[in-house]
Amino acid sequence: MTTPTTTWTRLTRRLRDDHNPLRRRSDRIEIWLLPAVVAAFLVLGPLVAGLAVGQAHAANAADARAQQALHPVPALVLAAAAGPMRHHGTGWLVWTPARWTAGGVTRTGRIPVGAGTPAGRRVQVWLDRAGHVQAPPLTPGLARDRVLFAASLALTALAFALAVAAALSRWGLNRRRLSGWGADWLMVEPQWSHLE
Repeated sequence: MTTPTTTWTRLTRRLRDDHNPLRRRSDRIEIWLLPAVVAAFLVLGPLVAGLAVGQAHAANAADARAQQALHPVPALVLAAAAGPMRHHGTGWLVWTPARWTAGGVTRTGRIPVGAGTPAGRRVQVWLDRAGHVQAPPLTPGLARDRVLFAASLALTALAFALAVAAALSRWGLNRRRLSGWGADWLMVEPQWSHLE
């Protein structure tokens, strides 16, 4: 079993310059590659997440402003909405046939309702000024979820980008190392073949 102290000792020993004449510059760079990637993530992570959260808040505010023009109308669900029944409005939205009356005109069409909504249930449908069906207004919970999703996606994208950059750097270092070994072998090989 490895203790944290042993792991820390090994890590510090690996990162130190041990004056090994066989260790190349590419080996030293590769040793510091992982700590550099972690440090970059710790520095850039809050910045990227902050930008994503700001963009999500701006999108939520724009949606809220656009949804102020919507008005609710009662509708009757004509067919059960597909999907499992959800409680407290936390389910997915499914477009299902319904009938509603707006401006004295009865209309039939597809409206967004919670997954699992049974046929015959009365729900609210949100219409714009032209009478077109729109998605329901943004709830505080959904707005919060959009912000959290944006931050998570931004951090995941940053981690992926840093991992790809580290992998490409390591690939380049390995090519350089192999090239160096090949050049060194070309210098040593004639001396070895001469000894036979």
